[in-house]
Amino acid sequence: MSGARIPLAGVIGAPVAHSRSPLLHGHWLARHGLPGHYVPLHVEAADLPAVLAALPRAGFVGANVTIPHKEAVLSLADEVTATARRIGAANTLVFRSDGSLLADNTDAHGFAANMRQSAPDWRPETGPAAVIGAGGAARAILAALLDLDVPRIRIANRTLDRAQALRAEFGSRIDVCDWDERSDMLDGAVTLVNCSSLGMVGKAPLEIALDALPASATVCDIVYTPLETPLLRAARAKGCVGVDGLGMLLHQAAPAFEHWFGIRPEVDQTLRDLVLGT
Repeated sequence: MSGARIPLAGVIGAPVAHSRSPLLHGHWLARHGLPGHYVPLHVEAADLPAVLAALPRAGFVGANVTIPHKEAVLSLADEVTATARRIGAANTLVFRSDGSLLADNTDAHGFAANMRQSAPDWRPETGPAAVIGAGGAARAILAALLDLDVPRIRIANRTLDRAQALRAEFGSRIDVCDWDERSDMLDGAVTLVNCSSLGMVGKAPLEIALDALPASATVCDIVYTPLETPLLRAARAKGCVGVDGLGMLLHQAAPAFEHWFGIRPEVDQTLRDLVLGT
């Protein structure tokens, strides 16, 4: 006699062993007393279609998607949310009971929720934002800032044409600045976001002068290794509110968990401490 299946979820990527997602989803499952497991799934690109077809048969209700599959899954899904289509990538998959596959992106939500929680006085609509980087993370953050009614977004990237491509795609509220002008574009900014890997452990430093940045600005670095990046340290020394990147990771996971397990979990200090190993 067969019983009800225990719902399974996981994170699909290559590599994926470093992911902290199993830790945080496991914490939420335990906190809410839910049956279920969340596991890392190392999947190479050539195997992705076959794996996605097989997972529901093994009891999977959904999965997160990370590098290098976030774009590829869009063409494999039966339905893609408007947010995922706009960002051009998915980080959350839902295997639905009718056998169809839904692809969503919760990164823009994760960014906005992290900013709201960490900087409750932040008023992004009151002035321009400055964004460093033009990769996948920048796409999600541009979508979030536009939805938050930021009037103008200045963007600088080491490769100019990538920033120009984002302006062509996301619209006329985006102003592209040369990389050499990245410090000057901070003049009058209400928000500064580093969406690049510059400043991350093992990467090149982010060299930017904050002289033109108002002390009233809110500064976010999506890098969370280290948690206190040189950018955040300099911003806080100037009097700005600094927001680290760990909260974005935690907040983007919450709607995915709700998709799969039916409960919206809380992002709190206990979860942060757990993921940080403190």
